[in-house]
Amino acid sequence: MKIALNTDYYSGTGSPEMPLRYLAEAGFTHVHWCHQWCTDFLYGKAEIDAIGRLLRGLGLTLLDIHGSAGVEKCWFSTVEYQRRAGVELVANRVGMFTALGGTGAVMMHVPCFQCGQDEAARQRVLLQFDALRRSLDELMPELERAQVPLALENMWGDDWKLLNALLDAYPPERVGITYDSGHGNSDCLRQLELLNAARERLTALHLHDNDGSSDLHQPPFYGTVDWERLAEILAASPYPRELSFELAMRNTPYFDKGRQEQTPEAIRAFLGNAMLCCGRFAELAEKKRSRNRDVTAAANT
Repeated sequence: MKIALNTDYYSGTGSPEMPLRYLAEAGFTHVHWCHQWCTDFLYGKAEIDAIGRLLRGLGLTLLDIHGSAGVEKCWFSTVEYQRRAGVELVANRVGMFTALGGTGAVMMHVPCFQCGQDEAARQRVLLQFDALRRSLDELMPELERAQVPLALENMWGDDWKLLNALLDAYPPERVGITYDSGHGNSDCLRQLELLNAARERLTALHLHDNDGSSDLHQPPFYGTVDWERLAEILAASPYPRELSFELAMRNTPYFDKGRQEQTPEAIRAFLGNAMLCCGRFAELAEKKRSRNRDVTAAANT
């Protein structure tokens, strides 16, 4: 079973060697690269080459890279020099994706309208949205040259108005959706039907669970995500690649809050349980897809 897991399930900075080794040992075949996703870190050639050697040595394939919106180098900053630096940061991840032979997309956070926002907050978001449009326009030639898609992520409490506007403005081969099932499960706004309406643009996945109150990044079936409905939507979508999960050890029974460093035994136990939960959902999604194929075949005979 081919399944991707994020690299920062334990820690998202520092050397990725340990988390990658444990990830491969647990049976995951693909990598959702998530190290440094929330920093201004720029990967150099020596670092990218070392990561490539590590992936090849462990028999892992890069699926997606979670690009960084940045801290000061932010591609939707309303401060122009920070925005331009943010474009360079996104371009860095596009180059990294190409160098490592990524098979999916570069996934990016974007500004959004959220449930409960007041008008002043929405006006600030609109300014960020305008900055983002300039950044996307500047990045399009590089994306075309590299033939790399960007997958824009739904956010917590996101009403999808701005996300859908971006899908309307840019071609599907260059801009699609990353569906984050945890963000989509916020108590204030469940987003599965918004995904269903835009499922033809589904390009990447961040699959994880929570109880609706916060973004816990738990394995499937820990919380209240409607995995049955999500499997139906995935089965009806053109999404062609491996299922990709974005999990965190810290909100599971395997995490010892009293320890600064988790033991190898605890990490392995977490990943073993994660693989079982992810595999269970993968089997559910494949059953839905297989049933759809059977229905289509019967209708064509």
